[in-house]
Amino acid sequence: MGKVTNITQVKFSVGELVHHRLFDYRGVVVDVDQNFQGTDEWYEAVAKSRPPKNKPWYHVLVHESDHSTYVAEQNLEADVVSEPINHPMVEHIFSRLDHGKYVRIDLDN
Repeated sequence: MGKVTNITQVKFSVGELVHHRLFDYRGVVVDVDQNFQGTDEWYEAVAKSRPPKNKPWYHVLVHESDHSTYVAEQNLEADVVSEPINHPMVEHIFSRLDHGKYVRIDLDN
């Protein structure tokens, strides 16, 4: 059996509710990158806390807004509110909130 490398454990999965530790907003994860996939220019301009690029990053729909954000895992924690996220894209990606986690439309069969 060959040696397996580059395995990254992620803390959150698609549909999980999260809270941003620094900026105090709630959201729902819509995609996960095992490591930073943005540009160096974006990282220098936006990622002021300089989170590690070699750890998971998450695409998050922000509650009470119409935008999404790209967040390093170290800046997220599980959301304890567990109430629905108010974002216009939620209904296009998820079918329902089930026990504190959203179910993707394509998995709801």
